[in-house]
This record gives sequence, C-alpha cells and structure tokens, in this order.
Amino acid sequence: MGVGIAVENLNAWYGTNHTLHDINLKIPPNQCTALIGPSGCGKSTFVRCLNRMHETNPIAKVTGKVEMGELNIYSDISPVEVRRRVGMVFQRPNPFPTMSIYDNVAAGLRLNGFSSRRVLDEVVERSLTEAALWDEVKVDLKKKSGAGLSGGQQQRLCIARALAVDPEVLLMDEPCSALDPISTAKIEDLIFQLKSQYTIVIVTHNMQQAARVAERTGFFLNGKLIELDSTHKIFTNPSDKRTEDYITGRFG
Repeated sequence: MGVGIAVENLNAWYGTNHTLHDINLKIPPNQCTALIGPSGCGKSTFVRCLNRMHETNPIAKVTGKVEMGELNIYSDISPVEVRRRVGMVFQRPNPFPTMSIYDNVAAGLRLNGFSSRRVLDEVVERSLTEAALWDEVKVDLKKKSGAGLSGGQQQRLCIARALAVDPEVLLMDEPCSALDPISTAKIEDLIFQLKSQYTIVIVTHNMQQAARVAERTGFFLNGKLIELDSTHKIFTNPSDKRTEDYITGRFG
C-alpha cells in the first residue's frame, strides 16, 4: 500500500544555486499528486529529493525533513533503502539496452539478493501485468531486448521495473513528454489503476494531464511551492494570482 509523505522546510542547492526554498506540504497516500509550473521552477529537483537522488550530484545539498509514514528518509534509513521504497520513472524511457525484457524487470530484485527463479518469474509477471504490458511481451520475454520495444512500451517496462521491488511511492518525472497520444493515454490509465496500491507523484507540463489523473495539484514557481490544493480548485478557483496567470497562459 502507498504511504503518506510530509515535507517540512525543505531547501535544496546545486552548488551556490538555491533551487528549492522552504517547501512545506503533505502528500496523501494512495492518491496521485501532480506538480506543475514553468521549466526550471524546481519540480524535478523536488521529486528527486523525495528519493534522495538529488544528493547523487556531488555539489548538491538538502536541508529539512521528509517523512514517509513514520520514517524521516534523511536520518532514519539509508539512501538505498529509500530508493527501494520510492520508485522513479523518468522523462525518457531508460530500459537497460543489453538486457532482455525479463532481465530489465528482474534487475532490482537481483540487486536486492533475490535469486529464486520461481520468485523472479512470479514478480516479473506480476509487475508487467500491473504495468499493462504482460500480454504484449510475454511471448518474447527472455528473447527480446528492452530497447527493442516501442517508446510507450519502454516507458511501461520502466514502470514495471520500478514496481518489481514493491515500492510504497512511485515518482514520475514527465513520464509522457516523449510519447505519442495513444501511449500517453495508456500511461494515464495505468496511473488510475496503480493509485489503489501506491502513492503517486507526477511532474507534468501538461495541465490537461494533471486535471485527468491527479486528485491534488501543486504549483511551483522560482523554487517555491505557491499553492497545493484539490486539482479542481487549482484549475477553477486558485487562491494565488500567480497560479491563475500560469494556468490561463499569461506566462510560463
């Protein structure tokens, strides 16, 4: 099941560049929360802070608190354990090109010490089924490279790979921006289905997409969270004029 996230006074830097300023928000479990805002406003940096990927950059720094359930991910558990609990799907599909479809999904499990063929078979099938890909790839599972799939299938393969290690949270950073409309619709349908089991945070430039998939939407601007509310309220009656200006296309 998904877990709630509470962020307190989160600040982030790349070198001397202060990219996130005092972010405070709560993300409810088993819902989709969308993050919108112009390019460079801090959305992607924020989601990277939720699984401690931000600190993989040697000049990056984070202060503040991120709690997932009862755990502060910056003090109570290791980055490796955080990334097992928090799956990440990136803007461009990134399957391991030299691996089969099967081995792509099983990669994280093997890193975590799973070697039983029966367990791997079960988890690979379950993860590909959850990612709405099993029926399309089961014939070529061990023969075909993950890189041999279409763009939309590759992105669903990356989602299956993230789901295989049984995370509680799924982060998606512009997961449809490189995809055609049919593949995008499949990913959006998938988000709807996955909400019952996972907490989902999606960064998107596509405001219609946020309106379709998310219960709550947050607007970022210049490294600050301007407001976070129900998606319906953000798009019909935002509290802050800057949000309204962005949504109506006056800037961004």
